[in-house]
Amino acid sequence: MKILITGGTGFVGSAMAQGHVVTVIGSSGKSCRRHQALADLSCITADTTRPGPWQDAVASQDALINLAGKSVFTLWTKAAKAAILDSRIETTRNLVAAIPKGNGMVLLSASAAGYYGNGGEEEHSEAHPGGSDFLARVCREWEALAQGAEDKGARVVIMRLAVVLGKAGGALQSMRLPFQLGLGGPIGKGRQWFPWIHLADLVAAAQFLLDCESCHGPFNCSAPEAVRQIEFARTLAAQLGRPAFFPAPAPLMRLALGEFGQSLLQGQKVLPRALEEKGFVFSYPKLEQALRDLLHR
Repeated sequence: MKILITGGTGFVGSAMAQGHVVTVIGSSGKSCRRHQALADLSCITADTTRPGPWQDAVASQDALINLAGKSVFTLWTKAAKAAILDSRIETTRNLVAAIPKGNGMVLLSASAAGYYGNGGEEEHSEAHPGGSDFLARVCREWEALAQGAEDKGARVVIMRLAVVLGKAGGALQSMRLPFQLGLGGPIGKGRQWFPWIHLADLVAAAQFLLDCESCHGPFNCSAPEAVRQIEFARTLAAQLGRPAFFPAPAPLMRLALGEFGQSLLQGQKVLPRALEEKGFVFSYPKLEQALRDLLHR
């Protein structure tokens, strides 16, 4: 299968860029040179928020995986929020514009569990409506643009990603050091739900969705075991043989990180109902099992 991946040089994209004839689009020549060492992979350096020659590569693909987007893990200034939104919206707009009509290709487009906003205690399957905060609005616009590819005959799948846990980057790499130093703990009281997924399961789910001709629309890409943030902190600390005594107080999070800090104090109890109904089987459905694999193998 010939696949083009926007955001393909990032943490998740790098893991997906294996096993097929892949073209990845990266934002820098350095990241492209590093990824071209992989077999069956070519890399295009481009700013996907702008139309350009990179769009010429779209027509020859069997599938597109759209992962591009600025990290949300930053202070949400007005400029940062604009970059978070525009990097997703404009890339998706340009990608869909480049799809030839009647091609019949597959578009897997990322979204996030943040689509559901502050979910409270309610379980969120794919049928639940979106939230109203900043991240929820970003996800809603992002998804709507991707769905527009259906008008060109593409099969569109929306992957609402939980926090992705892997060895070589992402959230776990950021959290590991403070926990190893015995300085880890929950965020706030830790009662908020914390959706997560092992990177290997996410890659397998993406392949499953590429192959599943009856799969379209939104899919929650989260592990079936829902945990609260305090459970996540305690399980991670236990796997590292460290305590989890140092919570990040909610007022401090709000003071230091503003609106982003407030978003970290919220959560969503996201369940992968659609994936399971289609027959996908998780290799790492339990958090302890997933962390043991990532930290000790």
